[in-house]
Amino acid sequence: MSNPITQKLSVIEKIGYSLGDLAANLIFQTLLAFLAFFYTDIYKIPAAKASMVMLIGGVVGAFFNIIMGMIADRTHTRWGKFRPWVLWTAIPFGVIALLAFSTPDFNENGKVIYAFATYFLLVIIYSANNLPYSALSGVLTGDMKERNSLSSYRFVAVMAAQFIIQVLLLPLAISLGHGDKAAGFEKVMFVFAITGIICFIITFLTTKERITPPKEQKTPILQDLSDLTKNKPWVIMLVLTILVFITLSIKGGVNIYYLKNYLTEQSEISFLNTIGFNDFLNSLSNQFGKAAFEEFFKPGSAPFAVSSIVGASSTIAMILGIFFSKPLADKFGKRNIFGIFLTLSAFCLLAIHFLDTNAVNTYVLLQGIHGFIYGITIPLLWAMIADVADYSEWKNNRRATAIIFSAMIFGLKVGLSVGGAINAWMLGLFGYNADLPIQNDSAIQGIKLLSSIVPGLIFITGAGLLFWYGIDKKMELKIESELKEKRN
Repeated sequence: MSNPITQKLSVIEKIGYSLGDLAANLIFQTLLAFLAFFYTDIYKIPAAKASMVMLIGGVVGAFFNIIMGMIADRTHTRWGKFRPWVLWTAIPFGVIALLAFSTPDFNENGKVIYAFATYFLLVIIYSANNLPYSALSGVLTGDMKERNSLSSYRFVAVMAAQFIIQVLLLPLAISLGHGDKAAGFEKVMFVFAITGIICFIITFLTTKERITPPKEQKTPILQDLSDLTKNKPWVIMLVLTILVFITLSIKGGVNIYYLKNYLTEQSEISFLNTIGFNDFLNSLSNQFGKAAFEEFFKPGSAPFAVSSIVGASSTIAMILGIFFSKPLADKFGKRNIFGIFLTLSAFCLLAIHFLDTNAVNTYVLLQGIHGFIYGITIPLLWAMIADVADYSEWKNNRRATAIIFSAMIFGLKVGLSVGGAINAWMLGLFGYNADLPIQNDSAIQGIKLLSSIVPGLIFITGAGLLFWYGIDKKMELKIESELKEKRN
């Protein structure tokens, strides 16, 4: 059932595997942080229609995950079950991502149709790529400490991608597009697509599947589905995944709206002067030429600069938090650490609601603290899902890794789509109009709620679900020990 020789992973294999997440997250983090903004403010789709595009396209496309899970579990090649899919989907993923952030000149209905078609295809190809990639983490090793370590490597790569998106995407789009954000987005996404293809190929070449079902194992689809519905930890993790990604989608997508419309531009300029950002830009302009940075000196550019600062500080804080994840999880168990730190991160979000319009410093600080606390939870979600796959094998004597992960990727897609749709829907409900230089009070209140109360309460709800998740530290060790005996 597995290779008994070693379950240890080399540093090269951990890095190679993590590059797959770097590639996927160059696209995923862009969807998370900027899709609603891209549709409403760049492609000029009305907020209500953008909401429907993200909701319907994402949720319908998400159901493909279950089908993909069944396909991946039944894939048999000399390279394994899951690695080939990372290779096969690399180029299509890059091409469709580029198309999804292109802006062909259609009328309003044409734009909506184009946005729906490209977003739906992107969700489908993301599933075909990222589901086998995620399931791969469950078959590289059965050693739970090695799995925790692998998750830490993996999510440092995720944070690197997030840093690139949060810090560099908007400045690069503005600079490369010479003020035309639509053209800039296309150029940046072209670079991301090429980078992603290369990273996926490296992941394929550097990894090895070690845990395989016995050749005599039968894999009836109805039995797989029946096992899922009876797997209580799986049900809890599915709902938790949906809630987490709804929160991340809301929080990431509304950040730029908060900076553009709630915090005052004068306070943002003062903040940038205080930290020396404008002096830094001046020095870059002197070295590389003012034309490359002229857009950042124009009125209205301060929110985008502060957005990059917030993204940089919170992402660095998340990376620091990730390094605390493994030792804490090894000592106290994944479930306990996940629940505690998810709740603490929610309190940081709730505190944002009480900031005044000049509190740029406090906003950046709260985002940094939130990033560090939430960073501790980041590797644990996927490590816990791999544990759920082990729990299913331990309980049912059948290995079905991909379908376990397929439900979680389904939850991720649903959460991403619902979160993005909630953003666009609430913005429309509260009267947001991208063409207005100053939003009305109702729209501002909607932006404040989306920035704080809504994501904070959803995080707390998710943490509460873990009271019914049965795989604690003691159970982890029992499952690992008994599965090792069976596999050997």
